[in-house]
Amino acid sequence: MTKKFIGAHVSAAGGVENAPLNAAEIGANAFALFTKNQRQWKAKPLTEESIQKFKENCKAKGISPSHILPHDSYLINLGHPEEAGIEKSRAAFLDEMQRCQQLGLKLLNFHPGSHLNKITEEDCLKRVAESINWALSKTNGVTAVIENTAGQGSNVGYRFEHLAAIIEKVDDRSRVGVCIDTCHGWAAGYDFLSEEGYEDTWKLFDDIVGLNMLKGIHLNDAKKERGSKVDRHASLGEGYLQEVTFARMMKDPRFDDIPIILETPQPDLWPKEIEWLNKEAGQ
Repeated sequence: MTKKFIGAHVSAAGGVENAPLNAAEIGANAFALFTKNQRQWKAKPLTEESIQKFKENCKAKGISPSHILPHDSYLINLGHPEEAGIEKSRAAFLDEMQRCQQLGLKLLNFHPGSHLNKITEEDCLKRVAESINWALSKTNGVTAVIENTAGQGSNVGYRFEHLAAIIEKVDDRSRVGVCIDTCHGWAAGYDFLSEEGYEDTWKLFDDIVGLNMLKGIHLNDAKKERGSKVDRHASLGEGYLQEVTFARMMKDPRFDDIPIILETPQPDLWPKEIEWLNKEAGQ
């Protein structure tokens, strides 16, 4: 019985219904996608035909909605310090949540946001939580999955404490969770590489956030040294985290049954990376 669900952030060019086919082609049993163009605020609604085909293709390729981790637009800032900015971001986030709902998906992954040096980190985190509450109150069945960040610029979410502070202010805890990006965590100063550091980091995560909140993993190597706060993904084994980190994670039962998604920079290597990860997982 497969316990690790491994894939990559695949293209949805030509329609969301193509994403599960692109995932199957690289040997994935999980995947991530954008349900609309991530560089535009507005997009045409999903057609009934697209929705139907997406569900059919997922079923045909044996990929369950619980192993699909859609990502929202990079333009969205749910902690935006200004009224116009936050209103625009919330409306766009709600649209993304509704798209997930239409597609029968359970999760929506997003970066928490930035204070833009105009409000405190604490106020920004509060705004993110308010944004989540607002979006959850207008949707059903989709969990808002907060991704940890590398701490570049004025981004919040680079400490486990930030993630916990957001979750604490969410009214419906059953519909909020976390995705840990290994490159971001490393850049923010968390040690996944040494055996001791790895255990300490995940224990810290469990103490501060709770492993029950972990809904997905972005599996990326890192081009910059630990604590650099620079978000530069590398292919597995080609960065500071080395193959040993990913091999260890594949043998770790804490990451069973959640989407494990590659966002490594060389898509042509994804089939090989997925094959290697499955082998390390013993499946």
